[in-house]
Amino acid sequence: MQRISVDEFKAADKIPLVIVLDNVRSLNNVGSVFRTSDAFRASAIYLCGITSTPPHPEIHKTALGAEDSVEWHYAADTVALIDELHARGYFVYAIEQVEGSVSLADIELSPEKKYAVVLGNEVNGVQQQVVDKCDACLEIPQYGTKHSLNVSVTAGLVIWDFFKQLFR
Repeated sequence: MQRISVDEFKAADKIPLVIVLDNVRSLNNVGSVFRTSDAFRASAIYLCGITSTPPHPEIHKTALGAEDSVEWHYAADTVALIDELHARGYFVYAIEQVEGSVSLADIELSPEKKYAVVLGNEVNGVQQQVVDKCDACLEIPQYGTKHSLNVSVTAGLVIWDFFKQLFR
């Protein structure tokens, strides 16, 4: 299947995107985000607040080793991390349905810029003080009776959309 090794992955070009998990409780969701980040060469994952970190068997169960290939960091305070990402030149999106949010279908990204996306807790979403620090909010258009998606599904859709625009 012509898969690259972990060392080759670490040396490979990545898309200019980091994923921030803000108090994500489910270890399976964390593992799934690792696996999707590996598949589409996200630059890094930041695990914040109560979000668990590798090594952990429940993360590994869905990450299937992607926790070894994708660069990751822990940050206790998501708000402070957003400030740090801004200082490093990132444009930061919260993935939230709020007044004024932009549809994922409508964004235009530039491979010359750096992006971060913040995904929130399975029940409460992204903390309001984190949303307030972000540059904009993105939402995934939904046409059924439900108005939210599982955080790992959301991550998959968002990372794929960013990949399509940023991978060169």
